[in-house]
Amino acid sequence: MIDIRTTEQESKYNNLENLSFSEIVLGMNAEDLTVPKAIQMKIEAIAELAEAIYKKMSLGGRLFYIGSGTSGRLGVIDASECPPTFGVAFDRVIGIIAGGDSAIRKAVEFAEDDTQQAWIDLQKFEITTFDFVVGITASGSTPYVIGGLKMCQENGIKTGSISCNANSSCSVVADFPVEIVVGPEYITGSTRLKAGTAQKLVLNMLTTSVMIKLGHIKGNKMVDMQLSNHKLIERGTRFIMEATGIPSEKANALLKEAGSVRKAIELYNAQH
Repeated sequence: MIDIRTTEQESKYNNLENLSFSEIVLGMNAEDLTVPKAIQMKIEAIAELAEAIYKKMSLGGRLFYIGSGTSGRLGVIDASECPPTFGVAFDRVIGIIAGGDSAIRKAVEFAEDDTQQAWIDLQKFEITTFDFVVGITASGSTPYVIGGLKMCQENGIKTGSISCNANSSCSVVADFPVEIVVGPEYITGSTRLKAGTAQKLVLNMLTTSVMIKLGHIKGNKMVDMQLSNHKLIERGTRFIMEATGIPSEKANALLKEAGSVRKAIELYNAQH
């Protein structure tokens, strides 16, 4: 009997083409509701992975994500959102996808099957033992990811993994594995659904908790966020008003002078 991975098991729903739109989205929503519960069962493993990442980044190391397809894209998205949200340099969190950046928009055939390419891709960044690598793979068996994690371990680089099958292959070669088993997908094998949602939520937890501990959040405010549009300038102005009690015009002028919420508040405190 063939052992079918959970992510490949038959959907609990059938004859989907005959359902109404309401029935389809209701079924999908029912499945999505199971994802946070599956994550909750792995909170300790997620926290341990986050702390391990923090230890490396607090010493100046970088966080790398490696993945293919949806998993790779999610890593790229999470990495790309760190600079504007937390004000960190663009090369502090780096997402690498099998097939290169073009694979973000268009699938690259068989890119995930190359066991050597992830290590080649990582070496382009002159990766060292100060860095940390997280492999993202819903199946837990993606050759690109497993090959990369193996090479990292052989070279003394700490690793983690995020997968959606129990006892997955990537967990064997990761120092800090996280397995979020969300069960069969609404469409059989379509891991861009629940598995993708689970991975995104875990990635949110990882970078958010690490950046908080690295000091990029004060209270609950993004004091280091990039002021790249009017909405963010208005948000920053509001943060400064709340922290100092000064009116909006003065807060806005102070923000523009200082260049960041953190620096604006520090400047105000220094002057008063």
